[in-house]
Amino acid sequence: MIRCVALRKAYGALVAVHDLDLEIAPGEVFGFLGPNGAGKTTTIRMMVGLLEPSSGSVLLGGHDLARAPEAAKALLGYVPDQPYLYEKLTAMEFLRFVGGLYAVGHAELEERSHDLLEEFGLRDRADELIETYSHGMKQRLVLAGALVHRPKILVLDEPMVGMDPQGALELRRLLGALAAAGITIFLSTHSLGVAEELCDRIGILDRGRLIALGSLSELRARAAERPARGARDASLEAVFLRLTAHDGEHRA
Repeated sequence: MIRCVALRKAYGALVAVHDLDLEIAPGEVFGFLGPNGAGKTTTIRMMVGLLEPSSGSVLLGGHDLARAPEAAKALLGYVPDQPYLYEKLTAMEFLRFVGGLYAVGHAELEERSHDLLEEFGLRDRADELIETYSHGMKQRLVLAGALVHRPKILVLDEPMVGMDPQGALELRRLLGALAAAGITIFLSTHSLGVAEELCDRIGILDRGRLIALGSLSELRARAAERPARGARDASLEAVFLRLTAHDGEHRA
């Protein structure tokens, strides 16, 4: 459903993403982890068509993003790390605007918007200006906007930043339900517990390179090859720290 082929982004002599090859199956929940500055957001912006790669390609549902951008993006819902909202609109107006961009029919859009606002706990404030919303409410509205056209692929860049514990719990439940319904989810997060709970596979990016890829059990086996203090700790946090330790070793 998502395929990156030799995806590369360079800024002069600085290479932010090194020839990334990655394939994510339909209905998979994929966790994308890495230290700050690893190149995760750069990768995601290329993946959703906001940043042109220096070389390589992205295919969404079999559609080449560069050659057939409309067909590719029609399958995609995206929540950026710093979402922008038109704060002089109401929540209902915002969802109508987003749905219009995807040519969702009027009757379907009205029903879908009301259902999403109900699901995200915003129905009672649907006609209030977004500028009156808390940060967590805005986060929920952005996610509702990403889902309004029923995408087959959902790309989330740090969606839980600023959410309260209840909102984060509800989001985890929602992502689980979406995955069960067959939606492919690409989740970039620093919340390792969330990745451990939800993700079928995890990729770890470090200094622009994919240094590890697999299920949690496979990553644990990989980390076990790198002895360290606390090596018996099998949590994703411990595995992540061992795999991203910069000790001068060459890693593929």
